[in-house]
Amino acid sequence: MMQYTRVYTDEKGETHFEDVESELLPTDFAPPAPPFNISAFTDAKRFCFGNAPIGWYGDWHPTPKRQVFVYISGKIEAKVSDGEVRVFGPGSITLLEDTTGKGHTSRVVGDQEVFGVIIQLED
Repeated sequence: MMQYTRVYTDEKGETHFEDVESELLPTDFAPPAPPFNISAFTDAKRFCFGNAPIGWYGDWHPTPKRQVFVYISGKIEAKVSDGEVRVFGPGSITLLEDTTGKGHTSRVVGDQEVFGVIIQLED
């Protein structure tokens, strides 16, 4: 199993975190290499690399698109409108689906800028 965090909006416009587990199954993915474990595929539209400098802060905002953020270095503290706060660092993965409602805040914490990969998903 692999775990990631989902950020979503409920029917009242409040945002929340949800821990999601994704099953990884042995797959003959790239023969003649031996099988390895992968999850089910999700259609993606495009991707980019992102960087947030030390001290960066994003006040309340929804995500512009349904997207996945994979953290490579640095740490982001995120807060959702139900009041929960989490810190994501290298190896963390978030699925951002709060395209409506109050959104979330994000800020770089610590003494290292954040680098990551942003994968925008099909609508």
